Amino acid sequence: MVAGAGATMLAGAGIFSRGSARFVPVGPPSVVPALTPASWSQNFQKGHGWTAIGGNVGKAILDDTTEFVRGTQSASLTTAGKAGEDGGNTDQASLERLGGPAVNLKGKAVRLIFKVSDVNKLRWINFSVGTSGLANAFRWRVHTHSNTQNWVKSGEWVAITLQWGDLSNSDGAYKTDAAGVPSVQAGFTDMRFSVIDAGKGPCTVWLQAVEIVPDTRSTYPNGLVSITFDDSWQDVFTNGRPAMDKYDLPGTTYTIADQIDTGGRFTTDQLRAVQNLSGWEVAGHSYQGAVHAARYSGVTAEVVDKDAGALRAWMRENDFNSDSFAYPGGQFGQTTDGHSVEAIVQRHFSTGRSIIAEDNRECIQPPMPMRLRSLTGISSTTKGMANPDTMIGRGGVLDRAQYAGGWLILCFHRVVTTTPRNSSECHRDDFAKIMREIKVRGMEVRTVGEVMS
Repeated sequence: MVAGAGATMLAGAGIFSRGSARFVPVGPPSVVPALTPASWSQNFQKGHGWTAIGGNVGKAILDDTTEFVRGTQSASLTTAGKAGEDGGNTDQASLERLGGPAVNLKGKAVRLIFKVSDVNKLRWINFSVGTSGLANAFRWRVHTHSNTQNWVKSGEWVAITLQWGDLSNSDGAYKTDAAGVPSVQAGFTDMRFSVIDAGKGPCTVWLQAVEIVPDTRSTYPNGLVSITFDDSWQDVFTNGRPAMDKYDLPGTTYTIADQIDTGGRFTTDQLRAVQNLSGWEVAGHSYQGAVHAARYSGVTAEVVDKDAGALRAWMRENDFNSDSFAYPGGQFGQTTDGHSVEAIVQRHFSTGRSIIAEDNRECIQPPMPMRLRSLTGISSTTKGMANPDTMIGRGGVLDRAQYAGGWLILCFHRVVTTTPRNSSECHRDDFAKIMREIKVRGMEVRTVGEVMS
């Protein structure tokens, strides 16, 4: 896409610089799937008809020609810097369209393309569709700010897809049933994009596009799941694999190369066995255990590049041909010398999996494949949506992925026979229950690499 003055490309470009050097992708091509064509699109060019409202609007430029990645402009909002509690119009800055032509979202999802000046000044971004001035409305949480790891980063254009399985609230006559399925999926005349800041000063958000695209259920009518494992623990092979083999379910194991064939980890022969006999994908996590422990965000760009390159070479030497990667600790931010971990990894792998799942699940095709979301901490020690009983219960993430769409990527670490001590340990019986529920629901299970291909 052609960028305007001050604009940048969507995040994840596979080039970074170090001093006067310029690094370009090596190894496999970093194949970024084209954005799924939209059946309806508001690209915020002249005459778009959206207006700015809210008690926290500091400044609105509805025809902003300084920042854009499509056409010649976007629409921008700058908040007044009030701390928002998401309690009403007074603490929000919003762009909205009321009383427009009705849109049908049955079997559809909403895709947003936007840019944030400083995510540290954000608390939330929400998006709503509805009728009657949004008295009847469904709402998604687009972004929740974290002090540790944010899927949306400052100063970059991002694309996020909102699916029915990700709904956070409903108002008025609109409801969701026990499985999370909305009561209405068509006839929406109103839309609103809302910014709630953290009270740390003004924050600017540029909105480039609101689009309607097919949801995951158009391809996978019973939902789509990928079962992934980090760190190649031996108990996954011993305790987890049999429960998956029982139902012919493949997995993706993200491997730390120098820990293979050491105590408590997979052996090389076991990796080959799950790949060749059980249909698993043997993917990359890091080459050196010490670098994994430090995280890619805890070392220099040169260390990251060497580690990812050595990992890719080791995988090729052992006939593990996956292009998939999971960031150590899920961290894809910057190295200690200020370079993008995501961009360096993209030199060697075509996808990068995080452990962020707070707001939204993935979709097909994911608009940002170097930043795949996944649900981790699946353990009886965990509260909330990653607790095994909650997961398989009514309205849990399995229901939401099955009935309302979304590519659900599950991330396990260990499968144990003793009482779990922390969120990295899932008991064998809980793991078996989850596998059985996936099978009973008729959900499609594919490796990350299969989905991306």
